Amino acid sequence: MDAGAAFGKVLKERRKRAGLTQEQLALESDVQRNYVSLIERGVNQPTITIIFKLAAGLKCRSSDLIAEVEALVEPTD
Repeated sequence: MDAGAAFGKVLKERRKRAGLTQEQLALESDVQRNYVSLIERGVNQPTITIIFKLAAGLKCRSSDLIAEVEALVEPTD
């Protein structure tokens, strides 16, 4: 899985676990709702600034999001 698709998958899973809609996450993160959708579908890849905003909206650390993405992208030995 490529990094963009992996980030989208992690974001969607985290958002759902938090009980948030895309619109609610967008409001909490100060980003456009359609941008959240594009990221979740792997169409767009977020900048570091957006990653920090999304993490704040999810009330987690950006490094937690990245660690989950790495686990999906990097093969295990």
